Amino acid sequence: MIELDVLGWVVLGFGALLAGFAKTALPGAGTLCVALFAAVLPARESTGALLVLLIVGDLFAVWMYRNDVDWRTLRRLVPGVLAGMVVGAVFLGASTDDVVRRVIGAILLALLGFALWQRRERARADAVPSPSRAAGYGYGTLGGFTTMVANAGGPVMSLYLLSMRLPVKAFLGTAAYFFFVVNLAKLPFQIGLGLLDAHIFAIAVSLVPLVVAGAFAGRWLASRIPQKVFEVAVLVLTALGAVNLLI
Repeated sequence: MIELDVLGWVVLGFGALLAGFAKTALPGAGTLCVALFAAVLPARESTGALLVLLIVGDLFAVWMYRNDVDWRTLRRLVPGVLAGMVVGAVFLGASTDDVVRRVIGAILLALLGFALWQRRERARADAVPSPSRAAGYGYGTLGGFTTMVANAGGPVMSLYLLSMRLPVKAFLGTAAYFFFVVNLAKLPFQIGLGLLDAHIFAIAVSLVPLVVAGAFAGRWLASRIPQKVFEVAVLVLTALGAVNLLI
């Protein structure tokens, strides 16, 4: 039985608020939720509690952006994501928390460097192509792997969707449908690995109202944020999340 003090509940509450906000406004902020939950709950069990809240946020994001989805981009990701989730489940069962965090942090920093290089090349020449089908498989595999082991697939998918040059709402709608399906698929793995039991579920349910509040706040911001500001914010939040995982 996990006993939480007032500060612990405050941290989890802020993490839940941020989880809802990340789903409807800035996906890169999701990695910060991972850090907040892991600071209060046992690291592995924290992924189970956060998964419940992420699914709630997914429901609101899917509803809010139901008409803003790039289905072609989603179809391209499916094979890689399935493979990555299987590999991630095996890795999660065999690795320690520290190893998991550092591996994901290193992956994110490498992808961030690649994304910044792409942006620089695109600024030099408008002819820089969008990612190929093979790149979609690669990002999908990494996204499936990182979301399975630490609920940290948001930054990976954010970098991929940025490279596809999607408008803000199409970006958020595509990400919403992607993570709704992926997070539902993760539930059996989390339960089977013992990371989501009745006690952890009860903690998560008590935080659901804050996720809802964060989702509506994010929707309000998303309709007002300029495209360039949005892209820079996603990159900065991804970098912060990667560094946090490494240290």
